[in-house]
Amino acid sequence: MQTFVHGPAEWDVECPRRPSRVAGVTMAGFRVHDLGALRIVPHPAVTLLLEFGAGSPVLDCAAGRQERGCLVAGPGLGSAGAVRARGENVECVQIRLSPVIARAVLGVPPAELAGAAVSLGDLWGREASRIRQRLGDATSWSERFALTEALLARRHQARPPVDPEVAWAWQRIAVSRGLTRVDALAAELGWSRKRLWSRFRSQLGLPPKHAVKLVRFDHAAHRLVAGEGAARVAADTGYADQSHLHRDVMAFTGATPATVAGEPFLAVDGIAWPSHGSSAPLTPAGAPAPSPAGGGTAGRGRVRG
Repeated sequence: MQTFVHGPAEWDVECPRRPSRVAGVTMAGFRVHDLGALRIVPHPAVTLLLEFGAGSPVLDCAAGRQERGCLVAGPGLGSAGAVRARGENVECVQIRLSPVIARAVLGVPPAELAGAAVSLGDLWGREASRIRQRLGDATSWSERFALTEALLARRHQARPPVDPEVAWAWQRIAVSRGLTRVDALAAELGWSRKRLWSRFRSQLGLPPKHAVKLVRFDHAAHRLVAGEGAARVAADTGYADQSHLHRDVMAFTGATPATVAGEPFLAVDGIAWPSHGSSAPLTPAGAPAPSPAGGGTAGRGRVRG
């Protein structure tokens, strides 16, 4: 386990020793003694939080709504800076699910989450309580990761996948870092724009154009955290200019690019998710494979191993 230190933030972080055998799943373990009003920054994945410790994380959402305990959140949770996380003595396994597999794992279409957070118990019933108990009884992080992976694999195998064309469109967006056009995706698939929008939205939980913007923002935000200047980031990540980047960052986070560059929620990714942003393309028959875009990201938090 490593200790992540970023300003006043200090968290213990554990990563699995090998990638998940379930494509589209990444996970990390966290132990946080004092989590104080952490800004949740939108991310292009479905987030599954399995907490099991003596404390309990609290998610303060818009309009005064709160969620506690094990949670699931749709892509883009936290837009406009509307969500904060807090808690004491929090222990949890956090899973990032590609939207391509989220419907199978969760048992409901991601569209029903609509960028919001809901109690896992509302989706899984008693199974949520059982996995919390088993994670709490486990004596090591490796055992917790194995339990979590077995659960996700079983649920994933029990339900049909999304359409291969939809999976390919998502992967094209992800691998290009959001530097692709929805019209071009539809044309390459031989679909109308309306058909792509409808299938993509219903199966992945967000419209393709918003997915493009969210993936582009995520890549840009991590480059800001890595210490790159806003002008360079804007030029390299597909924004018309620095003002365009500023508007997008404000819309997604409610904060300026300079503020976002110091967010521990993003800085910890270099430790907790060392392969952040990488994924293997899923290509349906007859569709061209996406070409990977270069460039990696890393957080600036310090590590004590």
